Amino acid sequence: MIPFSELLVFIVAALGLVITPGPNMIYLISRSITQGKKAGIISLIGVICGFLFHISMVAFGLTALLFAVPIAFTLLKLLGACYLLYMAFNAVKSSGSIFENRPDLAHDKPVKLFTMGFLTNVLNPKMAVFYLSLFPQFIQPDAGSIPLQCFELGLTQMGISFTINFLIVLSAAKMAVWFAQNPTWIKIQKWFMASILVGLALKMALTKSK
Repeated sequence: MIPFSELLVFIVAALGLVITPGPNMIYLISRSITQGKKAGIISLIGVICGFLFHISMVAFGLTALLFAVPIAFTLLKLLGACYLLYMAFNAVKSSGSIFENRPDLAHDKPVKLFTMGFLTNVLNPKMAVFYLSLFPQFIQPDAGSIPLQCFELGLTQMGISFTINFLIVLSAAKMAVWFAQNPTWIKIQKWFMASILVGLALKMALTKSK
């Protein structure tokens, strides 16, 4: 099991990232506004299941890599730190166009809503790379099963993501109006997300091999 102090740091990081607006959030807001809260919740379940797919792939892939290549942790740590810094740079440079609502979304059936939410995550390779960059700094190979630690982190992140996005779906209309009336938030969230990513990158770079 992952020490509580480390898990707490991960929870803070996961919370900071999920409250930073991104494609998933704007899709859920748009879907909830155009087709109602029920459609937004079904879409959200699909998105969450997409997370589970990536977590499973990373959990077993990371295990195989660490056991096959002894120096893999150090290399993965450095590459992960560079990737997180790259994400921080892109967060600051992004245009903020994700806040544009999409009233043209068609009214789809539950199965299609779930599938669209699921595939939105599954077909996004950045999610797998993000997990692969983030997990190694919290995993301790000598503390037990690596896959179980990955799932512990993943399920924690999924729970936080579901809770926050569920509240967003319930208040989608108000959220859309608030974003439109407060464009300054776009700049704030960019730097907020960038700060979290830089902090994680530094933590990863300074973490000793386990």
